[in-house]
Amino acid sequence: MAVSTISTSFIEEFESGVHLAYQRMGSKLRNTVRSRNGVKNKTTFQKVGKGFATTKARHGAVAPMNLAHTNVNVTLEDWFAGEWIDDLDQLRINHDEMLIAQQSGAYALGRKTDELILNAMTTTTSAHDETSNGITIAWALELMEKFGNNEVPDDGRRYVVVGHEQWSQLMQIDQFSRAEFIPTAELPFSSGMTAKRWLGFMWFAHSGLSGMNGSGAAGTTHRECFAYHADAVAHAIGADISSNMQYHNDKDSYFVLNKMQMNSCLIDAEGVFECELKN
Repeated sequence: MAVSTISTSFIEEFESGVHLAYQRMGSKLRNTVRSRNGVKNKTTFQKVGKGFATTKARHGAVAPMNLAHTNVNVTLEDWFAGEWIDDLDQLRINHDEMLIAQQSGAYALGRKTDELILNAMTTTTSAHDETSNGITIAWALELMEKFGNNEVPDDGRRYVVVGHEQWSQLMQIDQFSRAEFIPTAELPFSSGMTAKRWLGFMWFAHSGLSGMNGSGAAGTTHRECFAYHADAVAHAIGADISSNMQYHNDKDSYFVLNKMQMNSCLIDAEGVFECELKN
């Protein structure tokens, strides 16, 4: 019995689709944090301390800043998402079915990417909770104050990731959603947007945040959200998402394997705030 083979073009098209699906919708957080590609097994990210300018006497030596450097190490882990495809599916597969198979692998690795980044954020020692009312204008302004007091750069790379319940709360804040306070192009109701810049942060909704009980433990009445700066969290990648197919004669099927090598770590706790918010 001849061993079934799958065309190279089919494999290339499938892998290309997985890449596109992962980049488009697989991970929401990867592009919001400090990222490094091509890592071999482990890598080190540096937290650099604050420097201060000084004067000097004429012809005198310039005093060095003596910046403090703190090393944060991260070791990569291997992650896999596999699925069986019957050989005869090649004869009847259409674009929609291929798209589903591609998206399943991409989404699985995308969710794992975000999970690793969120897990790294949970190790922060900074917090800004609101366990009684959820997101309010007063809470949001205080968050901005805390970032300012910690001298977190206000450079357009501050983010707040919230649950969909908290996004609904934001939509009820006049300063966030009403035309009296924001330009027409940024009105969330008119476009159905789930990401918006406000108070120097990019706010966006995410379905992968853990449920909490309002007292720091797992539950259903609150959501573990995070406010962070891109440089305060790192995502290291050894091998980006890839796919391959192999035929198994005993099953008359192909095993589709999607895989990545990656991990994440917290770099600076002053730039990441864990926010337990009421639903």
